[in-house]
Amino acid sequence: TAIAMVVGIVIGSGVFFKAEKVLNATGGNLPLGIIAWAVGALIMICCAYTFSVMATRYAHVSGVVDYAENTVGKKYAYYLGWFLATIYYPCLTSVLSWVSARYICVLFGFSITGGECMVIAGFLLVASYSLNALSPVLAGKLQVSTTIIKLVPLLLMAVIGTIKGISDGMTVYNFTTAVVEVEGKYALFTAVVATAFAYEGWIIATSINAEIKNAKKNLPIALVAGTFIIACVYISYYIGLAGTVENAVLMSEGEAGIKIAFESIFSSMGGVILFVFVIISCLGTLNGLMLASTRGIYAVAVRNEGPHPAKFSQMDKTTNMPNNSAVFGVLICAWWLLYFYGSNLTDTWLDS
Repeated sequence: TAIAMVVGIVIGSGVFFKAEKVLNATGGNLPLGIIAWAVGALIMICCAYTFSVMATRYAHVSGVVDYAENTVGKKYAYYLGWFLATIYYPCLTSVLSWVSARYICVLFGFSITGGECMVIAGFLLVASYSLNALSPVLAGKLQVSTTIIKLVPLLLMAVIGTIKGISDGMTVYNFTTAVVEVEGKYALFTAVVATAFAYEGWIIATSINAEIKNAKKNLPIALVAGTFIIACVYISYYIGLAGTVENAVLMSEGEAGIKIAFESIFSSMGGVILFVFVIISCLGTLNGLMLASTRGIYAVAVRNEGPHPAKFSQMDKTTNMPNNSAVFGVLICAWWLLYFYGSNLTDTWLDS
């Protein structure tokens, strides 16, 4: 489950569409793009290894807060705990429910700024909360399942795309032909920045360190193994894309270019299949983020700090969940969802 948390939270919709961003940043220079993905992966793996070392030494509640408390001090850990509980976790969770709803609306032909989108986003948020609050074990199994499912299109593209590209010469052409000449070091830095978003989220897996069996052994394994899996899948997927269509097409068509790439392998159904897998990817990420959000204020309360620590540190004997903390988490997520939705309408509700 911990490995699925690392892999499942990182792999969302970003990997499907960041390939185009990297290509544009490097001017279609495929080897430079691969280097950018590798550099981004190396940064992620080094950071994950650093946290894995911390995980072998400290295992209390909410890994990041534990590490902050033991290295910087209780005051810093207190502020960090509040930041995670009220901004970082719920902000990401709410935007994932909103993005998932937008993809569902696109799939069924609904307006992405209409009432349908808001209703679906709210439903996904509540459904994710209900699953995590009522059955944490089932939520963990869902995380594993969605992680496996979301790896399917990436691995298929990596294998079939590479085979197809080698057989018809597309891979060689894309490797040897740059679409636009760019200045190497600046292009590489820009591309690495683009990959950073796709590699974001692995640190959230440390939020369940108190619930992992033998956390000091298993969490470090999950962090290192999970980030290695992500790096291998991303780079293989990027190379597989190069075997489907010319880099110039992926660059010019934007996000639609990925749809064209999948259609070249899976025929006209490729676009629909891609959207279904993107939705599953987003829902898997949403589940992992909600898992962290429901435990946000608990990490503060269990240290006997914050408002009503006894109430927010309460654990349900049946589900082994901090129910009051979970309610607090979903309410903060709902507030952020309202903010994101209201500030992105054509006639915004908010002056932002």
